[in-house]
Amino acid sequence: MSIIQNKKAYHDFFIEEKFEAGLSLQGWEVKAIRAGRSQLKESYVIIRSGELFLIGSHISPLNSASTHVTPDPVRTKKLLMHSEQIAKLIGKVERSGYTLTPLDLHYSGGRIKLSVGLAKGKKQHDKRAVTKEKDWQREQQRIMRQKN
Repeated sequence: MSIIQNKKAYHDFFIEEKFEAGLSLQGWEVKAIRAGRSQLKESYVIIRSGELFLIGSHISPLNSASTHVTPDPVRTKKLLMHSEQIAKLIGKVERSGYTLTPLDLHYSGGRIKLSVGLAKGKKQHDKRAVTKEKDWQREQQRIMRQKN
């Protein structure tokens, strides 16, 4: 079940492969995500010393957050994956010119997971072509409905 999606990632990148990663979250972050107070629009995934980190995701703290914890809405979060998967991703990113982008937050077995996409950037003309194709599909559906 999806919590939040990063639609901008599909607009800006060609998604080649998807991976699922766990997140190292604090208690107030889990509560805020379950309440729907998170966004991935400006976030990205980096590789630092053989580990993956999610940077720039915004999680707004709840008003009822604990008083002894000072919440940081844009805290860098560590992603949890198997070392073989991380090694594969590092190889693709460093050698092949791919980038890692967060796609969506979802529940898996009661835990919050992040889908990470191995992506290549789109050029402006690619974005226009995709928009043109979507408009044409919409127009075809409209014509088919009018005939019936």
